[in-house]
Amino acid sequence: MREATDVLVVGGGPAGATAAALLARQGHQVRVLERERFPRYHIGESLLPSLLPVLDVMGAREVVEAHGFIRKTGAFYGWGGQEWSLGFDEPGRPAAYSFQVIRSQFDHLLLEHARTQGADVREEARARRVTFEAGGEAGRTHRAVEASWAGRDGTAGRLRFRYLVDASGRAGLLAAGHLHTRRVHDAFRNVATWSYWRGAAPLTAAPCGAIGVFSLPDDGWLWAIPLHDGTLSVGLVTDKRSFAHARQEAGGSLQTLYDEAIARCPLLAGMLTNARQVAPLKTESDYSYVSEAFSGPGWFLAGDAACFLDPLLSTGVHLAMYSGLLAAASISSVLCGDVDEDAARAFYQTAYQHAYERLLILVSAFYRIHAGRDSYFRTAQQLSIRDQAPLRLHESFLNIISGAEDLHDSQTDDPVDTFLRTVRPPANGQPPQGLAGHGTSHLLPLPTTPAHATAGLYLNLHPHPRLHATDHA
Repeated sequence: MREATDVLVVGGGPAGATAAALLARQGHQVRVLERERFPRYHIGESLLPSLLPVLDVMGAREVVEAHGFIRKTGAFYGWGGQEWSLGFDEPGRPAAYSFQVIRSQFDHLLLEHARTQGADVREEARARRVTFEAGGEAGRTHRAVEASWAGRDGTAGRLRFRYLVDASGRAGLLAAGHLHTRRVHDAFRNVATWSYWRGAAPLTAAPCGAIGVFSLPDDGWLWAIPLHDGTLSVGLVTDKRSFAHARQEAGGSLQTLYDEAIARCPLLAGMLTNARQVAPLKTESDYSYVSEAFSGPGWFLAGDAACFLDPLLSTGVHLAMYSGLLAAASISSVLCGDVDEDAARAFYQTAYQHAYERLLILVSAFYRIHAGRDSYFRTAQQLSIRDQAPLRLHESFLNIISGAEDLHDSQTDDPVDTFLRTVRPPANGQPPQGLAGHGTSHLLPLPTTPAHATAGLYLNLHPHPRLHATDHA
C-alpha cells in the first residue's frame, strides 16, 4: 500500500509530538509513525522551566497542568563540596516552575494532544527504510522522499512525503541507520544506573519539588527526583572505567555498586533511611553523541535522533521540544512559501547547533568544578580535541557569558576554562548561579526577534510558529 502526506514524523516522543502538533494545527497533513504503544516507559523525568513557553505555543499547557505532576520550583546542589539552591522565581528565569514528570504519562499526553490537533498518529508502526532520490543541481543531491513501514499486526506500506522529521530517538533512523553520521563524544562516556524508592523523606533545604543533584568525591554523581505517584527517582552517573572498577569491587553486583554510592552521599542516604526500593535497577551507557548534520534535503533530525549530551542539567526533553518547534516552523514556512528550503534548513541547523553547543560547554564546565579535581571521573568529562574540532565553541562560549563579563578578557584556546574564570565569584561562600544550569534563561533561547536572528531568519510564534527574514515588513 502506497500513501502520501505533507510531513512524516518518525517517533511520537516529545520531539515528534511537538513537531506533529504544531504542523497539524496549521492545516498541514501529518502522519506520525511510532513503533511503541503509548504509554511506554522512558527516563528523563525532570523538566526545565523554559519548556513552558513551548507548551503554550502548542496549546498543550492546560493539558499538562491539569494532570497533577509535581511542580518543580527549583534545584538543589550538593556539588563540589558545597551546597546551594536555585529558585526558578528569581529574576531572569523564563518561568517560576517546571514539572517533575512520569515520562510515560507526560509523553502520552503530548502524543494524544498531537492527535487532537489533527495529526494522523499510527502506533506500533515502525519506519523501516527511507528512500532517497537524486535531485538538485546536476543531480548532485539526494532528497529523502519516501519511507517504508511495518506494523506489529502484519500491515505494511510505503509513505511518500514532502518532508521527514526524524524524531526516532536513540535508534536514529537516519543518522545511525542510513547516513552513519552519528559520533559518540569522547567526553561523557558515562553509565547511568537508576531505580525508584517509596517513603523517602523530603530534602528540607531544597525548593518545593526540586531535583537534588549530589556529586560524589571521586567517581560520579547522583540525582533525586520526586514524582507525583509518591516515588523518588534515584540515579547514579559515573564514567565507564570507574563503573567497571566499582562493579568488580562489588563482586559484579550492580545493586551493591548502587547502594554503596548512595551510602557515600549523606544527604541522599538520609532521605532514604526509611524508604524502600520498589523497582529493579535500569542501566544505560554511551548515551552522549551528535550527528554531523541536523538537516538535509527533505529531512530534519529532532531531539535525541540528532544529539544527546548528559542528564546532568535535565536538558533532554527541552532540547527535544525546542527542536520539534524549530523543525515545525522551518517546514511550515517552506510549505507556505514564506522562505525557501535552503534558508529554512540553514536556520534550523544553526539554531539547533548553537543550542547544543551552549549545553556542551555548560555541562563540561559544571563537571570541571566536580570535587576531586584530579579524579579520573572529572578528567573523563573534559572535551577532547576531537569533540571540539567541528564546533564553534568560542562563539557559543561568548553567547553564554555575553553581558556578564568583558568579552575582551575571554580570548583563549579553551572556552570552558575561560567560562569558569569569568563567572562572577561566589557570594557569601555560595557557588555562582551561572553554573546552576537548571532554569537559566539563556540555556536555549528562541531566536524570536530580528536582533536575535539566526542565518538571517527569526521565529515568529504567533499565531503559529513561522520564520521571517530580518527585512520582513
